Amino acid sequence: MKMFIKLKCNIIFSIILCLCCTSIFAQTITVLEEGTNQPISGVSLYNLQKTKYEVTDFDGNANLNKFNGREVIYFQNLLYETLELRKVEISQNNNIVYLTPKVEGLKQIVISVSKFEQSKKDIPQSIVAVNAKEIALANPQTSADLLDNTGNVFIQKSQMGGGSPMIRGFSTNRLLISVDGVRMNNAIFRGGNLQNVISIDPLSVQNTEVTLGAGSVVYGSDAIGGVMSFYTKTPQLSYKEASIVSGNAMMRYASANDEKTTHLDFNLGYKKWAFLTNVSFTDFDDLRMGSHGPDEYLRPEYVIRQNGEDVIIANDNPRVQKPTGYNQINLMQKVRYEPKDNLKFDLGMYYTTTSDYSRYDRLIRPRGGVLRSAEWNYGPQEWFMGNFQLTKHSSSSNLYDKFQTNLAYQNFKESRKDRDFQSDIRAVRAEAVDAISFNIDFEKDLSRKTSLFYGIEYLHNTVHSEGYDENIATNENSTTVTRYPDGATWQSLAAYTSLKYKPNSKFVFQTGLRYNQIIAKADFTENNVFLNLPFDNADINTGALTGTAGITWSPSNMIQWKLNASTAFRAPNIDDIGKVFDSEPGSVVVPNNNLRPEYAYGGELGLKLNFENKVVLDMATYYTFLDNALIRRDFDINGETEIVYDGELSSVQAIQNASKAWIYGFEVGAEVNFSKALKLRSQYNVIGGTEDDNGVEVPVRHVAPNFGRTHLIWKKDQLLFDAFLVYNSELSFNQLAPSEFSKDYLYAKDSDGNPYSPSWYTLNLRTQYQWKDKLTLTASLENITDQRYRPYSSGISAAGRNLIIALQYAF
Repeated sequence: MKMFIKLKCNIIFSIILCLCCTSIFAQTITVLEEGTNQPISGVSLYNLQKTKYEVTDFDGNANLNKFNGREVIYFQNLLYETLELRKVEISQNNNIVYLTPKVEGLKQIVISVSKFEQSKKDIPQSIVAVNAKEIALANPQTSADLLDNTGNVFIQKSQMGGGSPMIRGFSTNRLLISVDGVRMNNAIFRGGNLQNVISIDPLSVQNTEVTLGAGSVVYGSDAIGGVMSFYTKTPQLSYKEASIVSGNAMMRYASANDEKTTHLDFNLGYKKWAFLTNVSFTDFDDLRMGSHGPDEYLRPEYVIRQNGEDVIIANDNPRVQKPTGYNQINLMQKVRYEPKDNLKFDLGMYYTTTSDYSRYDRLIRPRGGVLRSAEWNYGPQEWFMGNFQLTKHSSSSNLYDKFQTNLAYQNFKESRKDRDFQSDIRAVRAEAVDAISFNIDFEKDLSRKTSLFYGIEYLHNTVHSEGYDENIATNENSTTVTRYPDGATWQSLAAYTSLKYKPNSKFVFQTGLRYNQIIAKADFTENNVFLNLPFDNADINTGALTGTAGITWSPSNMIQWKLNASTAFRAPNIDDIGKVFDSEPGSVVVPNNNLRPEYAYGGELGLKLNFENKVVLDMATYYTFLDNALIRRDFDINGETEIVYDGELSSVQAIQNASKAWIYGFEVGAEVNFSKALKLRSQYNVIGGTEDDNGVEVPVRHVAPNFGRTHLIWKKDQLLFDAFLVYNSELSFNQLAPSEFSKDYLYAKDSDGNPYSPSWYTLNLRTQYQWKDKLTLTASLENITDQRYRPYSSGISAAGRNLIIALQYAF
């Protein structure tokens, strides 16, 4: 009996040993990025003698059959810290290996230039990349603030619910925004300041890439000054039979505007399916400015409605900018399905809405010694996008190695409601845009040295617009002129291609071409009841050919040169063709059906010096010539240069191809690594430019003052400190664009009483502590010296001393 029991135990032990050996010696493992859980392809696995070798596939998978159970396996990839593990240790960790990204490596792969992954060092253009860890440290309240933290993008704000980026002297509809590869610019993106970027939830963003300079070959119209590409988090599969659950919960508070933010993202991953839910809610109170600065920025009084009358009352704290508070909710749901290693489907749905929020710069306008407006609000700014993406790899097709197709629908809604002081009439304008987009992009390696990228794109926008006057005393409405011709359409058809030639590791040549056809139609019949235009329709059918060519040359590990030349264009959209609005006190913009595309011709030279990774200098200089510039100029309707608009006699203006502009600049970034723990990073931008104003060269409105930031960062284990300065130079009265002279209420006054934008600086400190990879505490004290400043062209002063505390828990 004892022998039988002993035999039975031996058999059971042998079976268990066999199973363990099978587990150890016949393993398929998955290599993931630490923190994001994204699979890493192209990781080299080898033993100490380098006699055994494997590489992870597109899904980060590799087979360990070649390796012995006690053998040390090395995991190596250029972008990640090298890891050493024994095979038995891997099996004890559910066959999952996590690699830690290198600090510099995080910024070495970019997607935005060709819509496929490329090494940043191969690209002749300047690219700024921001990853999720940097976003979490910066704690931006909006995506506009996220861009501001790059040090290369200048942000203008007309109100707290805003943020209009400026890149290399261009802004608004001369810059392009994309979200997960889908163009966000629509037919009513205007030349005035834009707030659409705040619809992107910074807490949903995995990484952001900012292309400095033209991007028309890949993105078409509007990408003259740069492209801001946001890539949101992707659902993570389990890559095994068992499911995985992960997520993050975050709470944040900021003292300067009493911000209260809550955020939750939740990932559920199966072997072939994954689901990601992202929710953020933010509530802002009125923004408080600093104590030390120009008195012109103070808010001494404001308007309230009391007993059916508008009354101006004194502000008990003139540093509080009343009213500026608002709230915003962001929702995102994504689904990923991977039926095969080389095929995946992604579905994303995004929704953002704000409450009503005041346009603060309009509320501080004076007229006749009193405030002009009793109210001036943007209605809820809503954005919805549904995006379906298919990605396929192939090793046998003659047409592609990889292709990606995007089909997206977007709906934009915005409105404006304004009422003059002591008036019963509230003017309401409401707009909506339905935007459909489709593009398919291909990548093909023609040889080991040559890669081809090509694609096609179709866009269709339909604009809806209504306008009415609301009598707040009688609640009666009367129809009035709409901001845009209702039912107007804008279409774009394009084909594009680019070629990358890399004969060796030191030299890369890239070039590309794009042809675009733009078709726009607008009917002014309804608005002509009020405007009496000399035309009822506008039809634009125009083409544009753009190209780019550039080289990257690295003669040694210390030196890298980049040279790039490009053309770009912006076709007239419905905002240019058909808008009716009060551009400034006493002026009204009317439609113009005789417009052509504007073209930009530019060049950029970059130099990077790397002194053994101890000191790194990255410099670039650029020049852009803008021809046939679409710009607001004086106009007439049937010979009349003035009309009555919203009850006020106003000068007539229209968008016209009436100018040229010359913009130039220099950028320098520096990184000094004093030790593994301590480093210094700095970025400075010098920008200049003039435009033609009826034969006279004048400053360009969207050329920002020289600006920069410098960070001293110390990181040891789980603790990080970041002390930094942010600074701007002065723009004197003579350096202001003529269009800014009439907005003197936005600016400080110089010794002669003229408006100007003073220089300013802020001293700031951030710290972050991570406990057991689960709990992260981030605290910042911004504008420590409580400076009162207003970034150039902004209508609202920036935050004074501001304490920000964020607590994040990962599960």
